[in-house]
This record gives sequence, structure tokens and C-alpha cells, in this order.
Amino acid sequence: MTGQTADEAQQALSQALAEPTVHVRRGWIAGLGLASLGMWMASLTPLQVSMPQQLQDITPGHKILALAAVSAAGAVASVIATPVAGALSDRTTRAFGLGRLRGRRHRWTLGMALLAAVSLALIARQQTVVGVAVFWVLFSAFQNGEYASLSAAVPDHVPVRQRATVAGWVGMPQALGLVVGTVLVVDVFTLNTRDGLSLGYLTLAILILVLAVPFVLFTPDHPLEADHAEPLTVRKLLSSYWISPRLYPDFGWAWLTRFLASLAIAMGTLYLLYFLRDAVHYAHPDQGLLVLIIIYTGCVVLTAIVGGMISDRLGRRKAIVTIGGALMGAAALLLTFVETWPAAIVAAVLYGTGFGAYLAVDQALITQVLPAAANRAKDLGIINIAIVAPGAVGAALAGALVSLGGYPLLFAGTAVVAALGSVLVWRIRSVP
Repeated sequence: MTGQTADEAQQALSQALAEPTVHVRRGWIAGLGLASLGMWMASLTPLQVSMPQQLQDITPGHKILALAAVSAAGAVASVIATPVAGALSDRTTRAFGLGRLRGRRHRWTLGMALLAAVSLALIARQQTVVGVAVFWVLFSAFQNGEYASLSAAVPDHVPVRQRATVAGWVGMPQALGLVVGTVLVVDVFTLNTRDGLSLGYLTLAILILVLAVPFVLFTPDHPLEADHAEPLTVRKLLSSYWISPRLYPDFGWAWLTRFLASLAIAMGTLYLLYFLRDAVHYAHPDQGLLVLIIIYTGCVVLTAIVGGMISDRLGRRKAIVTIGGALMGAAALLLTFVETWPAAIVAAVLYGTGFGAYLAVDQALITQVLPAAANRAKDLGIINIAIVAPGAVGAALAGALVSLGGYPLLFAGTAVVAALGSVLVWRIRSVP
């Protein structure tokens, strides 16, 4: 600890590992929001818009199977990468860091964003399903490495009494990223041309990196001294994938409910473009998808912010999570029985309203059941498994359900899964 007093070292330790008590400022929230916006634009837009079109051009007769396979492969990569990236981030000390990159998180945010950008840019050049899958796997691993460091910023810096409000503002880019990315890909670069598709991918690749820079350069990142960092052995690295639900039951229930909600999201949204084209018979399905995304996003933005503020004011989480999940289930149930454009619009309103409330409040709830401050990023990485693993499970289930009973069976299954997630959140005891 050359050049640092014992008091300064203790202060650095307390900042890195202690529960935060001072409210973060608007600039900090804006910086994290921008970084999140770039990350979600780059991860959601290809899966919802660009990749379905690319795979339809590559293999029109097997587009559903191809999209399911690529999506599942990316989800598996995410599951493997996130806890490991989080564990490494948790143990990163001030050694070898420069300026703002001396803390635990920022150097990981920047490095993972750069590697994700390169991988995404290379997807645009692929003309085979295997090529798309390989680079989507790499992108998914690096993007989730960035997610691990960004998600840890909230418990690192935000006090409990402010977390749902911050989670609402920071979670908003998850929906906003999809609509902004879709506008770029569909309207600015013309999705249905080869050059337009490539430019869309390249723009998303640039934005995931550029939008991370302000947060990295202009916000604090508390350093960790080497003598306070836990050693990382192979055994501990493997244990990064497991937290005992017997020892930490609330964490276990939080994981399961997030898994179910994410599974409902994966099942209900993966084939929306094909649903509009094949079931609704909408004249311009890509434009229709954009309209639904805009409606959905507006509802998410409103309820994420308002729901988070209400939750922080009341100090209650579970009731709002349940209402959000019930609204998502209602949207899926509507599409089970009505395959029309007006029904799709109503479903977008219900889905966006429910998901916005769920997104802000559930994320705050999760940060309150983390087992240890020293492992925040790793533990949130395990939660991230509950977010990304349903991409693989949901893709397999969705493809099977569509093959067996068409889109009505798919949306009926989605409604059941959303209902389960809404009910089981009440098994969490330590959070009101």
C-alpha cells in the first residue's frame, strides 16, 4: 500500500465492501443509464430484429429452428460467462489500474464492451448459420461480462432506500434500447437490404462501446486493496455457479422467480416478427414490430420509473412484482385466443406496463437478498443466469410449442409461466 495511509486503506475498503449510505446523483444515474442503453441496444435488437431477418435470408425454410439454435447457444455462453466475469471483477484490485480504471468494475466494463463490439461487427459478415452462431456466442459472453460489472454498480453505490428508483431509471434502457435499436435497424439502415443490415450491426457495435465511456471516465469506482481480495482458486471459480438455497432461501426464491419471469419474456417475444407475418398476416411485419415495440417501451418507461418511486416510498416490493407478472401473463393470454393486430396492440400495452413495474422493483428486491458484499458481482452473475438461461430454455420450448400447437399454444404456455413467477415471489421472507 505504498503512498497510502492505514486510514486511507480502511476508507477504500469500506467504500468497496460496505453498504452505501449516500444517495447517488443524477449524473451517476445518467452515466449508468447510457452504458446500459448501449449494452441493451446491442444485445436485444439483433435477437429481436436483425438476426431473424439475417437467418431468414440464409435459410428461409428453417428460419425458426435456426433462430432457436442461435439464441440458445448465446444463452448458454451467457450462463457460463457472467458468474466468472463477476467473480473476477469482485477480486480486481487497484494494481495495474490507471485513473478511473483503478477500481473493481470500470476496467471490466470497458474491456468487455470493446470485445463485444468487435464480435457484433463480425456477425454482419456471416453468411452461414454456423458463422452467425459462433460470433453470437462470443458477443453474448462479452456482453454479459459487461453486464456483470454494470449490475454490481447499484449495490456498490446505491443505498437500499433509493434502489428501486435507480433501478427504474437504469432498467428503462432495457426497453428503450430495443426501440432505439429497432428504429436504427429498420428505418435508418433499411433492414431488408444486405448493406442496411450490415450498417445496422456496425452501428450497434460502435454504440455499445461509445456509450460505456462516460460512465467509466466520469464516475467513481471504489478500489479494493490486494490484502482484502479473496484468492481465486479453481474450486472457488467453479463454486461461482452455485449458492445454496438451503443456506440462503430468499436468494434461491428470488433466483427462481426471476428465472420464471425471464422465461415468460423469452417465450413470448422470440417469434413476434414471425407471429405478425404468419398469424396476424400484417402487411409489413417489420414495421408492425416497430410499432409494438414503441408502444411497449412507452409503457415500460412510465411504469418502471413510477413503480420504482412508489416501491421506495412504501418500502414494499413483492406486491408490485406480483402485479407486474400478472399483467404480462394477461398479455400472453390475450394473444392465445385473439390473433389480430388490435389484440397485439393491447397486449403490448399490458406487457409493457407489467414488465416496467416488474423490472425496477424486482431488481431492487434482488439486491436486498445478496449473500455477501464481497461477492456482489459474482452473486448478481448467478442471478443473471436466471435472466439469460431462459433464452436457451425458452427458445427450445417456444419452438416445440409452435410446432405442436401453433402460436396459441406458445402464448398459453407463456401465460402459465408468468403466473407461477408472480405467485412464488411471496416465498421470499426478508423483503416486504
